[in-house]
Amino acid sequence: MNSIDTVNELNELLSGENVNIQLSVAQLVEKATSRGEAVLTSTGAVKAETGKYTGRSPQDKYIVDEPISRDKIDWGSVNQPISSEVFESLYKKVTSYLAEQNELFLFKGFAGADKTSRLSIQVINEYAWHNLFAQQLFINPTEEELANHKADFTVVSAPNFKANPAVDGTKTETFIIVSMEKRIVLIGGTEYAGEMKKSIFSIMNYLLPEQNILPMHCSANVGEEGDVALFFGLSGTGKTTLSADAGRKLIGDDEHGWSDNGVFNIEGGCYAKCIDLTRENEPQIYDAITFGTVLENVVVDAKTRVANYADNSLTENTRAAYQIQNIENIVDPSVAGHPNTIVFLTADAFGVLPPISKLTKEQAMYHFLSGFTSKLAGTERGITSPQPAFSTCFGSPFLPLHATVYAEMLGKKIDEHGAQVFLVNTGWTGGEYGVGSRMKLSYTRTMVRAAIDGKLNNVETETDTVFGLAIPKQVEGVPSEVLIPRNAWTDKAAYDKKAAELAQAFHENFKKFGTVSEEISQKGGPLA
Repeated sequence: MNSIDTVNELNELLSGENVNIQLSVAQLVEKATSRGEAVLTSTGAVKAETGKYTGRSPQDKYIVDEPISRDKIDWGSVNQPISSEVFESLYKKVTSYLAEQNELFLFKGFAGADKTSRLSIQVINEYAWHNLFAQQLFINPTEEELANHKADFTVVSAPNFKANPAVDGTKTETFIIVSMEKRIVLIGGTEYAGEMKKSIFSIMNYLLPEQNILPMHCSANVGEEGDVALFFGLSGTGKTTLSADAGRKLIGDDEHGWSDNGVFNIEGGCYAKCIDLTRENEPQIYDAITFGTVLENVVVDAKTRVANYADNSLTENTRAAYQIQNIENIVDPSVAGHPNTIVFLTADAFGVLPPISKLTKEQAMYHFLSGFTSKLAGTERGITSPQPAFSTCFGSPFLPLHATVYAEMLGKKIDEHGAQVFLVNTGWTGGEYGVGSRMKLSYTRTMVRAAIDGKLNNVETETDTVFGLAIPKQVEGVPSEVLIPRNAWTDKAAYDKKAAELAQAFHENFKKFGTVSEEISQKGGPLA
């Protein structure tokens, strides 16, 4: 099958009489509920369940080995190669399967709020609620933009089509395959809607560096004075929570680009974790869950249809997908200036990293490359309890290029724009997971606000002897014993042992970046 065949098959699929094109939110809600895919909740949100796959399937994600991208991709366990023959065979089977369905749903939109670098996308879905998800998460076109829309990339999603590994060349029934040459994302065997979102992000991570734009797995907000803050971190570390600050305007929830003009949101919506969600702790997120919001795997009362956000019986990874316009305090369009403050968030299950510390540029590049955190329950299949992990650039599953490409771009932009960088531990204090306690959100908010307001730029610091981090000695509103992690542990010897273990883990992990300069690999990271 050549490129012309692929285009023809796609055009034939999308022009079928069974395709519903650009339905409204109300129409998609009606379709999803009438077809039995989802139920309407008391707030007007729709609740759907994703079956046995309640998180991403990283082992089932592939990039097609093609001449156009072969020498650019950082091949390995994250970017797994798959042959053109395997892709084309599955593509033909999936499109034939979809063509036989009674109804399909097509969304046309964009990724990237900066019109000079945005990606035109279209998403064809087997499920109405998946198409509603796409409409909530990506940028919706105006009527004029829709009339002139020509997709640069197409997502083809068929969750009920399951691969046969023995015949189709996959590992399991599930597959997420990206073809850079044919500009297609092919998804099958999983109902987890987040695969669509993350596939487009991966594509932007491939395309944007060619335009001298740094793609970032982060949230971002801006203050009244135009001061921009970025929040890096994996799922569950607090990006969404900490960036949704009533005193600042949200630029975006999860994915951004940093160009010569400033920061822009790649998405048009938010994909918030909602386990244990309350209006008291996270009022912006709680109140954003209104008509048209998609709730994934949230338990809902059968009679009242009231969501029980504390119930994790389906998964810890419960999610709410809603348009960014559901939040009052936003920047529209989602673009702003260059960052003043950059925050790296980590949920340290060891309980030894400081709750906040200042980083030099070299340390920032080191910790950006390291991307230390703990995988939290439910964010990936098979993860049932927190585990220490290193995720390069706080988003290794989504980086097609070598990690140093992104780190070098970050270092250059820090230099150019004088951004202050902080490492913030939203994980454990007073002991490791199971012994200590989770850092109080109120303390974290206070420290982050102090950093963003510039109150920590010139404060007296204490250098951590294990990790070489500059820890502020005082932060107004935070007990001093919390700031120095060793002081928060009753058993000091246990702290010393656990800190040494984590420092060694940092060193061992960083060995994979053999080409990084000594200035970063030795001075930027934990001390030997």
